[in-house]
Amino acid sequence: MDLDVLNMFVIAGGTLAIPILAFVASFLLWPSALIRIYYWYWRRALGMQVKYVNYDDSYQFCYSYRGRPGYRPSILMLHGFSGHKDMWLSIVKFLPKNLHLVCVDLPGHEGTTRSALDDYSIMGQAKRIHQFVECIKLNKRPFHLVGTSMGGNVAGVYAAQYPEDVCSLSLICPAGLPSFTDSKFVKMLRELKESERTDRIPLIPSTPEEMADMLKLCSYVRFKVPQQILQGLVDVRIPHNDFYRKLFLEIVDEKSRHSLHENMNKIKAPTQVIWGKQDQVLDVSGADILASAIPDCHVSILENCGHSVVVERPRKTANLILEFLAMLHSTGNSKKQA
Repeated sequence: MDLDVLNMFVIAGGTLAIPILAFVASFLLWPSALIRIYYWYWRRALGMQVKYVNYDDSYQFCYSYRGRPGYRPSILMLHGFSGHKDMWLSIVKFLPKNLHLVCVDLPGHEGTTRSALDDYSIMGQAKRIHQFVECIKLNKRPFHLVGTSMGGNVAGVYAAQYPEDVCSLSLICPAGLPSFTDSKFVKMLRELKESERTDRIPLIPSTPEEMADMLKLCSYVRFKVPQQILQGLVDVRIPHNDFYRKLFLEIVDEKSRHSLHENMNKIKAPTQVIWGKQDQVLDVSGADILASAIPDCHVSILENCGHSVVVERPRKTANLILEFLAMLHSTGNSKKQA
């Protein structure tokens, strides 16, 4: 979600080369502007370039990328609910620069087209991502697909519906599964529904206090976040909250709620599942469901980690993905030699 912004305090003062007075003024008066600068800086520092591509001249996709297609599979990364392509920067930092990486804004998010007529169901989003893949010709060779939370739901459905595109799959705390144990988030939703306060969705904060509560819900690690940064995070999100509410109701609807579960038996690609053991949004028991349904499934449960695996444990997550790809590459070579 928004936890990676907290890292700005480590690099903001000297690394950005901004005079200290200007930095303090931005922090106090325009925290949302500072957050945008933070993402701009890290994209630049990590060599990620932003690009736009149109589908049928009526739909625009925004994505960032690094490297070029090579002998190793390209990696396409799908962010979670209310996120954007830059949420992957904390992972990108620990991935080799010679890998071809593509991080796309999902439908309606950031620079990708938002339309009231669009289908924001999980299946609808998977179809849109397939259009994006064809636009940039990413599927000239099968690629490795990564998705987290809602993006994990989309990624799993994509792998099931377009198996020829995907050579391997990493699902990080994916949505779209029934749960044997209700998470704290599911219990909160049930209480809100019973009290008819359906406008108060915990993942859609509109005040700094609600933002602080969301960060506590999504992460196991507890951060002391300055009020100005909380305000900045809220300011960035508020203009999009109506869309987030519409999207949330779409993905928890019967058509999308268990999309991954309904499609997991069709997944043929070798699959990796990474889950935070203390996930309070989507219960970790979902990992067992996937492991029992997908033949070639490798599960890693991270201790002392919540739902925001990507920003709580970026180095570990990057290493797990690289180890998984290396194992598949080694297995593939062994089969060729045999």
